[in-house]
Amino acid sequence: MSTITTTALQSGQPPVIPRDFNGNQPTTIRLYPLSNYTFGVKETQPEEDPSVLARLKRLEEHYSAHGMRRTCEGILVCHEHNHPHILMLQIANAFFKLPGDYLRPEDDEVEGFKARLDERLAPVGRLGEGEEAGDWQVGDCLAQWWRPNFETFMYPFVPAHVTRPKECKKLYFIQLPNSKVLSVPKNMKLLAVPLFELYDNSARYGPQLSAIPHLLSRYNFEFVDEQGNIVAVTPGGGVPTEVDAPKTKILAGGDDVDMSQENGTH
Repeated sequence: MSTITTTALQSGQPPVIPRDFNGNQPTTIRLYPLSNYTFGVKETQPEEDPSVLARLKRLEEHYSAHGMRRTCEGILVCHEHNHPHILMLQIANAFFKLPGDYLRPEDDEVEGFKARLDERLAPVGRLGEGEEAGDWQVGDCLAQWWRPNFETFMYPFVPAHVTRPKECKKLYFIQLPNSKVLSVPKNMKLLAVPLFELYDNSARYGPQLSAIPHLLSRYNFEFVDEQGNIVAVTPGGGVPTEVDAPKTKILAGGDDVDMSQENGTH
């Protein structure tokens, strides 16, 4: 078995093919190269709260008026050198987060989520010409994280002693099209982070983001080049020796990331 398709195979010793091992797999996900996407910047979007305490206070007020807060964030995946990369935001060199936000009390879940994705990533001005509002393909819900109290801690389960959780955050897989224009607020950076950088790296990215490789492991991927040819498939492939190894890339919205800085959690 090989990650390289028969059309791209260059070895004179083709691999031995075992029996099919794809039972009960979800639909194969097609990933397009990072170079297919256009990135820009737009006006600053300041944080609503000046501190963690202020954010938790606002959550408490929301809960009193509307009940449990509903939050949706998107896992947007492309590839570089035939390795999945996750598009995520970095705010003030302080912490990383996925695109998305809490829903307004009156919002439908999916449509409200699309509106939040537009707020974060939809292009404006000339870059936005021809782009439709809410043009996001929302796929599977990959995880649910629960906030049991008015605290920073969230868990991928509801603790047994908790009957009224204060927030539920859902992580959705977002299927990116062949090409798309994305713009990030000036005060944020849009990064393409390889899966191996996230894996087992909760010290930098926190428990939610470092769990993404686990969440995506249920899928088979096919990696497409700029011409639309399938050049690799799951299981994952090695990096050709003539190219640089995959690494986190800044796509828009700031200077170089100081990866030595300690990351907070959000």
